[in-house]
Amino acid sequence: MTDPTSPGPPPAPRPGAAPAGAAPAGAAATGTGAAAPASAWSPFRYRAFTLLWTATLVSNIGTWMNDVGSGWLMTVLSPSPAVVALVQSATTAPVFLFALLAGALADRIDRRRYLVAVNAIVAVVIAVLALVTSLGLMTPLLLLVFTFAIGTGAAFVAPAWQAVVPGLVPRGALQPAIALNSMGINISRAIGPALAGVLITAVGLSAPFIANAVSTVVIVVALLAWRPAPEPARTLPPEPILGAMLTGLRHAARNPALRATMLRSFGFFTFASAYWALLPLVARSLPGGGAELYGVLLAAVGAGAVSGALSLPWLRRKVDSNLLAALGTGVTALGMVLLGLAGNTPVALLAAVLGGLGWIAVLTSLNVSAQTALPDWVRARGLAVTLMVFFGCMSAGAAIWGQVAAAGSIRMALLIAAAGALVAIPLTWRAKLGQGEALDLSPALGWADPVIDPELGESHDRGPVLVTIRYEVPAELTEGFLAAIGTLSGERYRNGAHDWGVSQDAADPRIWLEWFFLPSWVEHLRHHARTTRDEQEVHASVRAFHRGTQAPEVRHYLAPERRKAGRHPHSRAGAAPAP
Repeated sequence: MTDPTSPGPPPAPRPGAAPAGAAPAGAAATGTGAAAPASAWSPFRYRAFTLLWTATLVSNIGTWMNDVGSGWLMTVLSPSPAVVALVQSATTAPVFLFALLAGALADRIDRRRYLVAVNAIVAVVIAVLALVTSLGLMTPLLLLVFTFAIGTGAAFVAPAWQAVVPGLVPRGALQPAIALNSMGINISRAIGPALAGVLITAVGLSAPFIANAVSTVVIVVALLAWRPAPEPARTLPPEPILGAMLTGLRHAARNPALRATMLRSFGFFTFASAYWALLPLVARSLPGGGAELYGVLLAAVGAGAVSGALSLPWLRRKVDSNLLAALGTGVTALGMVLLGLAGNTPVALLAAVLGGLGWIAVLTSLNVSAQTALPDWVRARGLAVTLMVFFGCMSAGAAIWGQVAAAGSIRMALLIAAAGALVAIPLTWRAKLGQGEALDLSPALGWADPVIDPELGESHDRGPVLVTIRYEVPAELTEGFLAAIGTLSGERYRNGAHDWGVSQDAADPRIWLEWFFLPSWVEHLRHHARTTRDEQEVHASVRAFHRGTQAPEVRHYLAPERRKAGRHPHSRAGAAPAP
């Protein structure tokens, strides 16, 4: 299965899909040595990258064959545009539904074993799909069920896979690794669809599914052969699943760089989804159209994307990621216009090449922007949230454009979608991509663990926890202090706080009290470990306004233990009693 950096309808990634696209700024590659020179081929110096990149190439050949088989099989079972477009929705909807849960799991368990287990299950499901198809028992509803099941497996794999990627290459090799990853995916796209068309004609509709099952086994074998460096020992218990999911959502909501990336993604995927949802129907409607032509069109998309991937390093030196994404959107829109107007194969092939060129430019820009916005500790959950946006828009968009085509025509749907993609460029332009590239998101590890009285015993589950910090700020510095501490509030929320505020002492206006709540004492300890070096600078900017003779006073308050709290109406507050 492919990932959202691939130039096609991202049918929910599986581990072989993204061997080099997810290192955040400041991330150190585990076990890969010093940063390598950023030459085009430098990632191949690292065995883990080479192993998984090769497995990815094989895997994605099977994936694109599966996509052609599913899309074409549905046109045979039910040629209605609305029903055919639902194949795309069934593929992408599981990522929207399950990615956040998968991200929370990926931050808790051994990711390699997890990836092996899930991929093995997916291989079995694909094999059953091939068997049912070969026996002639497939129906439109059953195909959608199988597609949804495979997409669900991929949804549980994607965040875990993204989270292990930084161990494959050092940061210095990140950009060429992304380019090689895109190139490998698109080489497979150029091979897989054309091969699927031939196999469907020569063998039957079950052939692409058989090939995909085999390619999934290749991923399992590669993961078993991979020996990642041991992860650092954990000193704190794993986060509860629900709490981890909520923390991931809070972080995404308070991460400006990630929010901007998701807004730009929304503006692009909602409209670009029409291209992939309706491409099988365009191939079927052309003179001499059939499964082979559909495969050729997808191969042309892959060829265009390979050309785009090769051009990206040069383009990145000429324009920034914001302009590159806008240009890519314009090229994608032009491809949709030509696809809608195509009355013969040459025009459709040109539209396919342009679609690949535009798609790879936009997706690479969005992917790099998302990766560089996230620190290590929340990478899987943060990427899960972005995947929810990516695939949610693809799923909803495919269903919508299928209905538009059914109510009007395929041409009308593609032209409207192209216009919408162009209008979205100025509407989302203020959401700048790449904001995280200049940040140092490595852990600061600059704070000692807070003191807790030994008489309180084991207090990991005590909460909520109220933290207060007392500042002394002269009147003339108040405006600057409030601006700085307002920026600091984002760090508190991103790293686990669920409520925050700042209050002025009525008796002494120079005294300001910052306060925030965390769910438990262990979550407060995690808060200390999560703070990045860039965020530490924000803390320093706030402390610079303090004019007391001593450092700002920090106090911690624990809520009463539940068995002692009884039914007191204020027992959950966790705050000091009112005077």
